[in-house]
Amino acid sequence: MSKHALIIIDIQNDYFPGGKWTLDGADRAADNAARILAATRAEGDLVVHVRHEFESADAPFFTPGSEGAQIHPKVAARPSEHVVLKHKVNSFLNTELKALLDEHKVEAVTVIGSMSHMCIDGFTRAAADFGYAVTVIHDACASRDLEFNGVTVPAAQVHAAYMASLAFAYAQVIATEEYLAGNHCDAAN
Repeated sequence: MSKHALIIIDIQNDYFPGGKWTLDGADRAADNAARILAATRAEGDLVVHVRHEFESADAPFFTPGSEGAQIHPKVAARPSEHVVLKHKVNSFLNTELKALLDEHKVEAVTVIGSMSHMCIDGFTRAAADFGYAVTVIHDACASRDLEFNGVTVPAAQVHAAYMASLAFAYAQVIATEEYLAGNHCDAAN
């Protein structure tokens, strides 16, 4: 079996009810993420939390040093777990994430978090391009309604479109229950 890491991306307070950039289903996705996190910890695999902060105080959300930019308590990092701070959509860009995964000889990653259509998508494509076997737990990710050219696209459709795209060529995309039942293969891609 390949060396595995769980990557938890941007499950931060601003995405939850009362935050500055609420996502559809953030609580439900975080509950599933917490279950995946507990299982990964029990296996003793590497856990990496990725936390996004914009570089400007006038950002619409995740402003530097704010409570909204902190990791949500449902998936809080333990002192022994790595927290990678990023300022861009792609978690690898200008961060130590790739070096950390290489240091631990990681070959396969499981990704959970937010937003499906931005940071999950960006990470998954980059990780696959780097040669990692990628698994996305679709119901441990969340999105929001988007607007394009005067058309509102509901969050469920945004999420489904991105998961379908990632499943087509970049990752194994499965549900929490299937993952926890062990019906996945870290080397699949």
